[in-house]
Amino acid sequence: MLGWDMAAALQLGTALGLSPLIIAELLPPIEAVMVRKMSEQTGSGSLEGLDA
Repeated sequence: MLGWDMAAALQLGTALGLSPLIIAELLPPIEAVMVRKMSEQTGSGSLEGLDA
């Protein structure tokens, strides 16, 4: 996982009535945590079942 489509995320937030300024401030740190967690899950799950 590399990250989110920020343009799409901004459009979604705007459609939900959120301020673009707030979206621009909050999305990068949220995305960073999400990418890190997805990488952790993918890394730990990718070797599942390969123990000899």
